[in-house]
Amino acid sequence: MDTSNESTQKAEKIGWRFPATFWYANGAELCERAAYYGMFITLFRYLNVDIGFTDMDTGTVIAVFAGGIYFLPTFMGIMADKIGFKKALMLAFSLLTAGYAVLGAFQLKSTAMIALALIMCGGAIIKPVIAGTVAKCSDSAHRARAMSIFYMVVNIGSFSGKGLAGVLNEKLGLQYINFYAAGMSFAALILVTGFYRNVDTAGTGKTLREALHGLGKVLRHVRFLSLIVIIAGFWLIQGQLYGAMPTFIERVLGKGYKPEWLANINPLTVVILVVPVTHLIRRFRPENAIGVGLFIIPFTALVIALGSLAQANLGDSINLGLYTGNPLVLAIIIGIMLQGLAECFLSPKFLEYASKQAPKGEIGLYLGYQHLTTFLAWSFGFLAAGFLLDRYCPDPRKLDAPTRHQWRLATDPNYRFTLSEPFRGELVDNVPVSPSLAQVLRDAGLDLPGYPRLMKLKTKDDWKSDPERAWAITEGVFTVEARVRDASSEQTIHVVPAEPHEVDDKGLAREGFVLDGGVGDYFDDGEPLGERGRLALAEHGIVVSEAAIVRAQEIGESGSAGDRWRVALERYHIEEAKLEADADAKENGRERALRDVLIYAHTARAPETTPPLPDEYAHAHHIWYAFSGVGFAAFIGLLVFKFVTGSIDRRQAAAESHSGG
Repeated sequence: MDTSNESTQKAEKIGWRFPATFWYANGAELCERAAYYGMFITLFRYLNVDIGFTDMDTGTVIAVFAGGIYFLPTFMGIMADKIGFKKALMLAFSLLTAGYAVLGAFQLKSTAMIALALIMCGGAIIKPVIAGTVAKCSDSAHRARAMSIFYMVVNIGSFSGKGLAGVLNEKLGLQYINFYAAGMSFAALILVTGFYRNVDTAGTGKTLREALHGLGKVLRHVRFLSLIVIIAGFWLIQGQLYGAMPTFIERVLGKGYKPEWLANINPLTVVILVVPVTHLIRRFRPENAIGVGLFIIPFTALVIALGSLAQANLGDSINLGLYTGNPLVLAIIIGIMLQGLAECFLSPKFLEYASKQAPKGEIGLYLGYQHLTTFLAWSFGFLAAGFLLDRYCPDPRKLDAPTRHQWRLATDPNYRFTLSEPFRGELVDNVPVSPSLAQVLRDAGLDLPGYPRLMKLKTKDDWKSDPERAWAITEGVFTVEARVRDASSEQTIHVVPAEPHEVDDKGLAREGFVLDGGVGDYFDDGEPLGERGRLALAEHGIVVSEAAIVRAQEIGESGSAGDRWRVALERYHIEEAKLEADADAKENGRERALRDVLIYAHTARAPETTPPLPDEYAHAHHIWYAFSGVGFAAFIGLLVFKFVTGSIDRRQAAAESHSGG
């Protein structure tokens, strides 16, 4: 019999064709992962800043939530086997849609915990059902390719979700990330409801009693449980991409560094390196490859700690040729890249090594509970993150006013000072800056124009009952009015100088001049004056800076005649910053949350004028020493584990040999 020809024919049949349900399941997985990671990378900050949990309470809440997502899948899988995969997925995405929507819509501690419980249950259903669908839609010959597609989809969802979260946070705020996640989950629900078809799961399920019995056996198996605890040390550090790291960055460096994008360095590193590293270690013993990963992981945290020391000694900017910027940011980038490298060594070999620790005939049972590593890692990891942040990198809102002022000076080069209470009542819309407020601003070293004017700005949370308001101090250039030319309702734009001094300085006639066309042809509210508008003004001898901003003042119905716009140079911004969550304010009997009113300039201060962080942050890098210690403990634990289990195995082998002889 020609076996080589038969093997060739089988190889030719292996391809990339899978049932339609396989692709729909992966599409749903893409939506779910993008939603989850987009929400999860910002969850600590959202619960802390918007909902009002303390650092330690936030760590506790997320520890239960994240730990539950990895503990419950086995039991949710039992339920999915009973009701069918399609119904299970419809239930899961309904729970996720509701959970994300509630998390965003109601900024209360009680509703946040209910929302997270819904998301936890929905996510725990997704894990076994999607993975089970991928397995059921591929035979043994195609299983590796099916799983590679699934793994790619997970990473694409992770990368895109975190990337979009950074944009949404910057443009709209943390709250809107939850609405985006709800939308993605709803899209997955429609996909599953309309196109997903059930796969055969007959004979694959287990009872709840069997699952609990299996869990008990695993927890009583000291060798396997010890390995789980050791590997949990690895994932505990890796989990800080979502735990301590984003909040640490914003408190030590300020906003603008996009921790969501920095976290994306991890999956990007894995995607680039996992194939060559896997090839490199193909002949490694599994325990040796895992040892390399565990040896690298503590240095990922240690590098970040040393980056803080480098920033303290070298300043906020270094020039290394290929990199010019903050030394701490560089250290964070290197640390996250090392995390990805360590994962490439550990992940491919962990299941193989773990399977060797299971008793004969029970490998499947034991590997079914290997996710306990992540359950332990994220449960204890987020508890540790909350405690360490509270101890070494405190919430700035808890600081007294002078210390908050120093913190803002250290983390925001555009911040100037905090306006005192008596002057806050003078912040109204579209009026000249009062003489008393102008004097306060000048006393603070701000160079005001001759005719400064206050203009209220639209903010990303204007729809809230208690928004954080913002204003601009502007220097007027022109007022623009839309006028009807004649009975044909054809519009013209009438341009007049905004302030009296401009008539004298520029020699313009007070009545200004006329531009043909509609307002929409030249001006867009809240946007810089476009090139077409600048060219039109230049034809009349008026050169306007690219920094000129268009602001609507009076808008008629349907954008018709009567519209009035203002073209101005915005010199300074005034923004409110809440010191407590809305719910906490109401609990304390206040209609509006306590807040600071901050004055920002459009030009940054020189780096050499930046003061150091307050003393309360002097030991913020100790957070990373602590996590580095966990990593080294895990590595040493693996060495002890290998020594002890090796000794036991050798004694057992010798005893069996002796008894056999």
